Amino acid sequence: MSHGHGVSGVLADRDLGAAHGVAPKGWHVDDRCLNCDIARQLAPGMIGYKEGGEYGGLSTVIRQPETQADVELMYQAAHACPTRSVHPPADKWDADSDPYPKALDEDGTVLLCGHASPQNYGATSYLLRRPDGTAMMIDTPRWRPALARRYEQKAGKVTDVLITHLDHVAHARKYADAFKARLWIHEGDLHSLPDADHVIRGTDPVEIGPGVIAHPFPGHTKGTTLFIADEKFCFSGDTFFWSNSQQTLEVAHSVVYDSIRTLAESVARGAEELTFEWVLPGHGDLRHLPAGEMRERMRGLARRSATYPAEEIDYGAVRY
Repeated sequence: MSHGHGVSGVLADRDLGAAHGVAPKGWHVDDRCLNCDIARQLAPGMIGYKEGGEYGGLSTVIRQPETQADVELMYQAAHACPTRSVHPPADKWDADSDPYPKALDEDGTVLLCGHASPQNYGATSYLLRRPDGTAMMIDTPRWRPALARRYEQKAGKVTDVLITHLDHVAHARKYADAFKARLWIHEGDLHSLPDADHVIRGTDPVEIGPGVIAHPFPGHTKGTTLFIADEKFCFSGDTFFWSNSQQTLEVAHSVVYDSIRTLAESVARGAEELTFEWVLPGHGDLRHLPAGEMRERMRGLARRSATYPAEEIDYGAVRY
């Protein structure tokens, strides 16, 4: 696989074998959009920003799908959308249209869960497969018992549910109980998930399992934590993401609950201490780059974020 892919490019590459035919028209996005960005990532060039309106960042269909491969990308967006705002023509859903969980990388180490939850503000969640046949879930999709069964059938026995921060805690206990898994969160955000049974404390890295390290990363919230697997995959929660508008790593500086200064300090420290090739965020696009280039992007982000002023919380102001 070539480097520099975002989620749409990776998934499109994996679907190039799809038949190319005339696609039905009539796809649309309703007005319940949250500006979580997930549909724009998964169906680029077809779902984009809606101009105008009182609330910024809404999505709309900017181009109808033209091929079967396009249709598959639209269904990926539709089955991931937290508000179920992406609709096929006449709301007729193909019975086999749900692709999730869907392998992201060539080896199938990381899978997208899809089915984002509005209670987690539409955050992307992931399954991380381990060499021993088990898996970990990072943040959680909407809760459905059938989804829990489906995820384990595809990914393997889920041993751990890892929560990056306080506003991604919805459904965490239900999934942990369904999997009989350990449930992890940092003490800084423990008030949002007081029944977590494994608490990350302080600022030192913590080994979750072989090759999987929790790195406390305060700033977005006091207890925000990154999870890095095999020095390759960085599950960054809402700390930083790949910005398609800026074509580099960025932070959502209009959505910071703790301190933008603390977040900038965490990014600066992480630029020197962390090694990874994939940034896998809760919101915003993902990206695969060589580790050295990713480190340089982190250093650039540290310099920029140190200049950002504190702002009022404004979800609509985020431009991914």
